[in-house]
Amino acid sequence: MWPKLTSLFVGTLFGAGLTVSQMINPAKVLNFLDFTGDWDPTLGVVMIGALGGAIPGFMIAARRQTPFLGGTFQIPSRQDIDAPLIGGATLFGIGWGLAGFCPGPAIAALSSGLWPVFVFVAAMITGMLLFRLVPRR
Repeated sequence: MWPKLTSLFVGTLFGAGLTVSQMINPAKVLNFLDFTGDWDPTLGVVMIGALGGAIPGFMIAARRQTPFLGGTFQIPSRQDIDAPLIGGATLFGIGWGLAGFCPGPAIAALSSGLWPVFVFVAAMITGMLLFRLVPRR
């Protein structure tokens, strides 16, 4: 029960943080990517803030055998850079630059009720389902 309540709390806090920082507004993201125009550094500040929470979390996880609420840690161990990683990162970046959304902010932006957000999330879910159909090596 506690892991589910904690997940709900952390997800809600994450969505609230995205909303307060206006990262659910695609214009904020697109202005961050527009170095020659109306550049807005706020997304960079949000990313630095995220590192401020993630780095201590990984340091704590490295010293523990199990998570506080049970289960196992899901820390990636691979460090190689291969074609699927580069392709996926490129596709993610292109989609983010075109739409101004990535998965977390898109889900939080559903609360806006705007139809383009629902279209984006539907396309995102469709892409995830199609990925599961692609045979793996």
